[in-house]
Amino acid sequence: MYRQVLDPLAGSLALSALCAAVPLLTLFVLLGVFRVKAHIAAITSLVLAVALAVGVWGMPLSQGLSGAAEGGFYGLFPILWILVNALWIYRLTEITGWFGVLRRSIRTVSPDQRIQGILIAFCFGALIEALAGFGTPVAITAVMLIAVGIDPIKAATVALVANTAPVAFGSMGVPLTTMAGVTGLPLEDLGAMAGRQTPVIAAFIPLVLVFLVDGKRGVRQTWPVAVVAGLAFGVGQFLAANYVSVEVTDIIAGVVAVVAVLGFLRVWTPGEIQQGTQVPAVAGGSVDSEAEGTAFDAEMRRRETGEGSALMAFAPYLIIVALFAFTQLGPIKDWLATNGVHQFTWPGLDVVSPSGKPASAMTFKLEHLKAAGTILLAAGLITMALYRVGPGRAVRAYGATLHQLRWTVVTVMSVLALAWVMNLSGQTATLGTALAESGEAFALLSPIVGWLGVAVTGSDTSANSLFGVLQVTAAKETGLDPVLLAAANSTGGVLGKMISPQNLAVAAAAIGMAGSESTIFRRVIGWSLGLTAAFAVFIYLQSTPVLGWMTI
Repeated sequence: MYRQVLDPLAGSLALSALCAAVPLLTLFVLLGVFRVKAHIAAITSLVLAVALAVGVWGMPLSQGLSGAAEGGFYGLFPILWILVNALWIYRLTEITGWFGVLRRSIRTVSPDQRIQGILIAFCFGALIEALAGFGTPVAITAVMLIAVGIDPIKAATVALVANTAPVAFGSMGVPLTTMAGVTGLPLEDLGAMAGRQTPVIAAFIPLVLVFLVDGKRGVRQTWPVAVVAGLAFGVGQFLAANYVSVEVTDIIAGVVAVVAVLGFLRVWTPGEIQQGTQVPAVAGGSVDSEAEGTAFDAEMRRRETGEGSALMAFAPYLIIVALFAFTQLGPIKDWLATNGVHQFTWPGLDVVSPSGKPASAMTFKLEHLKAAGTILLAAGLITMALYRVGPGRAVRAYGATLHQLRWTVVTVMSVLALAWVMNLSGQTATLGTALAESGEAFALLSPIVGWLGVAVTGSDTSANSLFGVLQVTAAKETGLDPVLLAAANSTGGVLGKMISPQNLAVAAAAIGMAGSESTIFRRVIGWSLGLTAAFAVFIYLQSTPVLGWMTI
């Protein structure tokens, strides 16, 4: 049995925390400063984390390697399982020519790229996050943004930043449900508190998006619609989280935002329209040369002119939403939870926390039927039939997708292996505990702990599982509100998602530019740090009489 130690380095928590930060700092410095390819940076940081786990924290090498294997497998399933199938669906639209129709159809809603960015990445992305999560919205919306002519790197950046607002309530409220489970706090209270925090983030995100698309000019010319989108989404989140249900908060907020934006566009248009240009195919795909006759001619015509039914062009994404919604129906959801999940203890691990409780990361939950990737695979099969893509062409498209993602597979598996080693060895707990030693000022650092957890794991759910108890314990020791800090862990954590190497890899792969993670990282790191700092001040003020009236 391996028992985690919080202060292994000379009995000093501060020195141990600095040591624990080395793998993460190495990863981000290699990406952001030296522009090292993501898979090399991830493998380097993983080796460092294993060395520190064994050499400093005293974890047996066999358990360190077993933990790395568990994290790597989690990267493969469900993360990469989602990404592969999402991009396969995109490739089906590309080889059949329907991607060109999609491009034209999106432009008919609004010809302005900045407004398209809000509708696609912010509004539609929130609906996908509400149902799926785990990187699915980033992969899908990045491709759709390229469809309207936005530069690939810019599209990835916009998709990542937009994905912050809905994450705390994503996947039908799983992050907050997890937080309630590990802390024992009422889910309704956590949801209500988060619903009084995330709208502050949501209100500003559309303004950031139009800035990313078109700089200061974009904000100056399109701020009215950005404000409408942000406020509508925020109000929707607040009302749903406090008076309806945690599970449907993002669905309600996303729908409210879409209706508000479309309604506003009926009475307002920007003084100057920014239209995009044709962008090359994301996945490097083209119409299959083996297609023959009228089917091939129809595909070529759709590619060149964008002729075709808008409903057919949007069909794959409507199918995705419909399937995810179907799996959330009571009887279906219960059946999948019973028959579509296999839970087991990962072999080779025997780890307990400093308090002597078994580490939760030892238990692996394999959701084979209810996994988002499996649902996306089903959507792809339906798309095959709808677009009349033969099995041979579909298999070749799937193979091409796997080849495109070969280095992304290495990156994601290495990053998740790094996260699991740090979690199981106690390195992440050391970092969080060191921050929790700040006394009443911990209200300022509470969202930063959540940000750290998501930056490491790429998941708000994982960060809540990792730091939920720590937040509640620190709150009780310092006389702060446990519900406030537990919710802040989740809401602050969402701002770390855009810089998580796992999500950077998903974004780079989605735009067909695996290896560009360092470029995307440099585009988003400033926004992540700046928004987190501002949000930390906001949470601190909620713990004082200044904004205490906002708490439940």
